[in-house]
Amino acid sequence: MNENSHWNSVATFIMAMIGLTIGIGNIWRFSYVLYSNGGGSFFIPYVIAILIMGIPFLILEYGLGFSFKKSFSNLMRSIRPEFEIIAWMLVLFVFIVVIYYMVILGWDMAYLLNSFNFGWGNDPSSFFTSYVGGSSNLASSGTIILPTLICTLILWGLFWVVSVKDVDKGIGKLSTVLIPLLFIIMIFVIIYAFTLKGFNVGITTLLTPNWSALFNIHVWLAAFGQIIFSLSIGQAMVYTYASYLPKNSKLVDEVLIVVLTNSIYEIFIAFGVFSILGYMSLTSSVPMNELISEGTGLIFIIFPQIFNTMGLMGHIIAPLLFLSILFAGFTSSFALFEPLLSSLCDKFGWSRKKGVTILTVIACIGTVIFSTGISSYLVRLVDAFVNNFGILILIGVQAIIFGWFYGVEKVIPVLNEFSTFKVGKTWVFIIKYLLPIIIFVVWAFGIADLFNGENSLELIVNIIITIIVVGLSLVFTKLKPKTS
Repeated sequence: MNENSHWNSVATFIMAMIGLTIGIGNIWRFSYVLYSNGGGSFFIPYVIAILIMGIPFLILEYGLGFSFKKSFSNLMRSIRPEFEIIAWMLVLFVFIVVIYYMVILGWDMAYLLNSFNFGWGNDPSSFFTSYVGGSSNLASSGTIILPTLICTLILWGLFWVVSVKDVDKGIGKLSTVLIPLLFIIMIFVIIYAFTLKGFNVGITTLLTPNWSALFNIHVWLAAFGQIIFSLSIGQAMVYTYASYLPKNSKLVDEVLIVVLTNSIYEIFIAFGVFSILGYMSLTSSVPMNELISEGTGLIFIIFPQIFNTMGLMGHIIAPLLFLSILFAGFTSSFALFEPLLSSLCDKFGWSRKKGVTILTVIACIGTVIFSTGISSYLVRLVDAFVNNFGILILIGVQAIIFGWFYGVEKVIPVLNEFSTFKVGKTWVFIIKYLLPIIIFVVWAFGIADLFNGENSLELIVNIIITIIVVGLSLVFTKLKPKTS
């Protein structure tokens, strides 16, 4: 890893870390997960998941990154040479995520450009299908959705301009500008949402507890899945960012700041989302349960319908919402890109500019595949496989490797040296015993859901992804590192 790559201050690192954790999932995923898994009662498994998985694993990643100051593949190789292939598989899976993640941002950019004059018209669903995300009709797979392709390639161009610079001058500087702006925009949107008639209906619907949900294993799995997704644990991103940290960092304290900020953000976003849904339910007489949907349906179909009814304020709130999604997603995309970049540069002696350029070109080629007439279907398919199968199992494997083969006890002195909050035997117990069990249970249920009703196309895509990831991992592992 380039020794010159570092954050010039802890504040810059924290902003970059907040940018890493706060992404599009906080805006469109958490509110749906909260509502559909017991409402107010979901906060109990949510907080427990943060305490026994989110915070402990982030602390581990901070400690390892800060201690080793090397790429993730190099770290695994130094523990045991045969573990290097696991590192390459993980960073390649994460790189696949950034390719389709940027396509989702391309959809958002298309909506941002259309938000000033409500270019989606009176039928946002048809607009999304025809001009942005396509459909699941395989006959459309041979066509290209130009607005999505053009917007995504523009974003990749901006991404390259920022990413070729040293982390502090590029990602760090951008994060210190975009993250405060993101918070300002979302505070404005949420405050306005609270002034809408019917907002209390939405929040009441969101928070009404279903205590019986606490006895449902799927609710607890949803909580742990949300924390993995929201905090990006075990995906080599946090480890890579922490490897750029300056000396004298209060590692445990910084973890707590990032986790607290992330949770407050997504909870308040959920309040804002449901306040707006409550407004639409009241004004259109459509029941709340018919308006609530996950992901793309909520942001790109339901919300535009709501903006259409808001008059002048709709023309203000709509651009702000899509701009905030763009900011949140763009800052997260750098973190998704960084693990593979640092691993390749570290092993093969590439300059940062060369590595960024090669990977950006590859990502742009991938963008074309995800910009076809089945764009949203392909994104959903690949996302489910990569996250529920690939990344999740590798997080569990990491917990075992770091807990048993490396020995997490070695990291404790580094973590406690400057931190106000200390870690000890309880933290070691969680990493070595509790975390692997929880993650493998979550993975088993995820796999059951993944292969339930899967069709032949999905199976083919999953096999292709597996062959690419495993094949490249074997090649990168076998190739000799460039010695300086």
